[in-house]
Amino acid sequence: MRFPLRPFPLSGLALSLGSLKTQDSCGIGEFPDLIPLADFCVKAGLDCIQLLPVNDTGTESSPYSALSAFALHPIYLRLQDIPEAKKYKKEIELLRNRFEDLPRFDYKYLREAKLELLHTIFEAHETEILPSPELKKWISENPWIAEYAVYMNMKRRNFDASWKEWDKLRTPSHAEILDRWESPNRRSSHLFYAWLQMRLDEQFYASVQYCEQKGIAVKGDIPIMMNEDSCDAWANPEFFRDDLRAGSPPDDSNPGGQNWGFPIYNWGNLEADGFSWWKRRLVHSARYYHAYRIDHILGFFRIWSIPVGESDGYLGWATPHEPITEQELASLGFTGDRLRWLSEPHVPTRVVEEVNNYDYLGSHGIMHKLMDRIGEEELWLFNADIHCEADIWNQSIPEPVKSVLARAWKDRLLQRTGRDQKGKPLFAPVWRYRDTTAWKSLSAEERGTLQRLFDEKETINSGLWKAQAEKLLGELTGTVDMLPCAEDLGSIPDSVPDVLSRLGILGLKVIRWERLWQTEGQPFRSIQAYPELSVATTSVHDSSTMRGWWEKEGAAAQLMEQFKPEQAGINSRSIEEWKHRYTPEAARWILGELAGTASRMFIIPVQDLLALSADYIPSNPDDERVNIPGTVTAFNWTYRLPCKIETLSKDRKLIDGIKSIVDRRHKPNT
Repeated sequence: MRFPLRPFPLSGLALSLGSLKTQDSCGIGEFPDLIPLADFCVKAGLDCIQLLPVNDTGTESSPYSALSAFALHPIYLRLQDIPEAKKYKKEIELLRNRFEDLPRFDYKYLREAKLELLHTIFEAHETEILPSPELKKWISENPWIAEYAVYMNMKRRNFDASWKEWDKLRTPSHAEILDRWESPNRRSSHLFYAWLQMRLDEQFYASVQYCEQKGIAVKGDIPIMMNEDSCDAWANPEFFRDDLRAGSPPDDSNPGGQNWGFPIYNWGNLEADGFSWWKRRLVHSARYYHAYRIDHILGFFRIWSIPVGESDGYLGWATPHEPITEQELASLGFTGDRLRWLSEPHVPTRVVEEVNNYDYLGSHGIMHKLMDRIGEEELWLFNADIHCEADIWNQSIPEPVKSVLARAWKDRLLQRTGRDQKGKPLFAPVWRYRDTTAWKSLSAEERGTLQRLFDEKETINSGLWKAQAEKLLGELTGTVDMLPCAEDLGSIPDSVPDVLSRLGILGLKVIRWERLWQTEGQPFRSIQAYPELSVATTSVHDSSTMRGWWEKEGAAAQLMEQFKPEQAGINSRSIEEWKHRYTPEAARWILGELAGTASRMFIIPVQDLLALSADYIPSNPDDERVNIPGTVTAFNWTYRLPCKIETLSKDRKLIDGIKSIVDRRHKPNT
């Protein structure tokens, strides 16, 4: 769908669909809940609703762990609105009574309960549903359903286990999937998923159409990567690299980097197929969205690739990259043992001796079990049976020794990234090569020689990344009318702003992270200096809320120093109170100031808007968080609003507060 519906600048709110609560919801936000939310936005003067991903994620609560690039999540279906559920009012009400009043939604049990009831409803109406012309027409318009239905039926048959653990059909051809889809014996079990997706599509599409009629744009979120255990990776393995996983390099917050566990794309095969899978994905999304956020857009420039079996992103490298060859290293004097010193971890005997009290040197000891000694030296190399960090953790040796050896495994200056046509190894420097034992052992001259080589490769890499992004993003964004927006956070290549600007892709400006980092005190960048081609926001789903940032992370002093509330006529008593507490008045003031951003769009998470009223503020701001990165708990991704949307729509004070912020978007200098 085309965007925008109104002239820029625009204002909007961001939330997960599951966070909505209405008079009709059943334990979680559902697609029809977008209708009263659109009415609320109209009253508050907001222009846009930004949603987290809504694809089916199976047993995973994270919306970024999709089982399918196309299928919608059954948990968002409004049961009482489907035609076949008219006789199940009692059962639906029991679900409401069980789940609706929980402070956060119960993902696991609510999903199971909804699916169980949906199977019951389908089975009761099977004779009507199977021959339905309506269903037949929908299937013909959505050919992706065949792969998804076969995949989901197999997952159910295997108790939700990963497809890599199934007893059959682990690596099917496209023809075998289609044969199974058309099997008369399995027709009913497959058409259950087609019927379910048809009903989801009806509800979502109708809700988005209502938003559009009200002048409210809907912005979706398209994760760049797919789950390893996804229908797409199972049915289209030619489009994925199963030997490498996506992640991010080390940084201050994650010294080991991150391993997201998702297979990287095989862009060569995707290009050979005309990028058809990606184009179908975008066209499908355009049915529901006017704009879309491309999660981790840096992956279109270069993806941080990590060998399977590594726990984090430390030993990863950028794909694509210009590798370092053996010949280049040899020309610098690094051959034989010297090259081995740079590219393989050398483990001193003492590091194991210090944490282990029994035999480690004997013929059956730990060192001989996992390593090969270098002559008579007190240095060891990992033997040929150790291919990755997981091979160390899987050994039957004391835990302290595993920890020591796992750390030692990462201590190398160069990482092997593949082989050339002659079978010779290719290399890339590890991200933190300056921290390695090998680097510290080199002379200043040797370091300078290697650094010049690394810099030359980095220059070539920058060109490769820019060229890839221009090709991929240029090809894909031109496929649909949706407005493309980028999540361009992290270690950003220099070419990113230029490529996004030339392709008309809006970048992301998270105000708390937009600073002059090299300036003393690290002050905030001027919000009026943000590029017009951007989306500004106060918080993201992986961060604290504005209140949490203000009260627990020192933002109060920083923001008041930058924006000076006294110049806005705020009295000294309020200013003193704000130093310790994020009051609704403080929220109204600072959000109003931030609304002056030059960005085309100012999107505020719903929790930050609710802080405008004391009625919706929990005692602990952490209770409002969506996700805490690095943790896997039932808390993550299950946030719900503290009250119904209908209640918010009657809250004149809240609506007036939001309107005052929206008004500042059109009067940035007042």
